[in-house]
Amino acid sequence: MLIHTSTPFVLTSDPLMVPEDSEELVAAAKSVSLQLGEGTESPVTLRGGRFVFDTANESLLWELLPSLLHVAADDTSSWRVRSLLRLNEMETLQPGPGSEFLIARLMELILVEMLRRETPKVDDRSTGLIAGLLDPAIANALLAMHGEIARAWSVAELARLCGVSRSGFATRFKDVLGVGPIEYLMNWRMAVAKDELRRGRRSIVEIALAVGFQSPSAFSTSFTRAVGCSPKRFAGKAA
Repeated sequence: MLIHTSTPFVLTSDPLMVPEDSEELVAAAKSVSLQLGEGTESPVTLRGGRFVFDTANESLLWELLPSLLHVAADDTSSWRVRSLLRLNEMETLQPGPGSEFLIARLMELILVEMLRRETPKVDDRSTGLIAGLLDPAIANALLAMHGEIARAWSVAELARLCGVSRSGFATRFKDVLGVGPIEYLMNWRMAVAKDELRRGRRSIVEIALAVGFQSPSAFSTSFTRAVGCSPKRFAGKAA
């Protein structure tokens, strides 16, 4: 399972059981591995990890993905994930030269494989960017906004690209992406702007024009409202 939330959760076979705090168990064991129970039942192995993204747009990425990705153990096509998890386990329990680097790359491969496997599962109830790009009612709008980020798109124009009514498009877009089309466009503009500011290769004026603002002052106002600091200050902190 891949869960993108810091909210505590309970993993159990019986909702009536009293849960045990995993942090306390790991702290008490003073080890990366511990065993619970009498060992008389069929064993269940749990491995936990986390991903930390070195980007100003981490929240945007997770907001666009489903809140839970799950690969069933009996899924015959899940052998890639199982193999990667097994390699990760072996390298963690029997570390050698370069283990830290190898474990990090294995975790990245696990993430990519989980995201790849999510695509075939998309249905009418699915949410997130993957679902949006596969939804004929909004896919063309997403591609258009990503392709021409500086254009002054209207909801009506985007709806026409998708061949649906304005109201139907707006409703479906928000159901799948969690925000309205124009808010999504603004979020995407801010995401691109933050990446450009972090790279430091273009001036604030150039970035403002590239993401659809006619003046640096208008860009600065919108950026400060969305990010909490001015573009100049953001670039300075990222340097």
